[in-house]
Amino acid sequence: MYVDEYVIAGLIIIALTIGFFGGVYRFIKMDIAKHASNRET
Repeated sequence: MYVDEYVIAGLIIIALTIGFFGGVYRFIKMDIAKHASNRET
C-alpha cells in the first residue's frame, strides 16, 4: 500500500472521528443510566 502524509492524515482523521462519536455515545449511555433512577411516574 502506498503510504504518504495524506494517507496517514486520513487514517488519523478517521480514528479521531470514531473516537469522538464513541465518546459521545458513551456520554449519552452514562447520562441515561444516571437519570434512569429519577424517572418515577
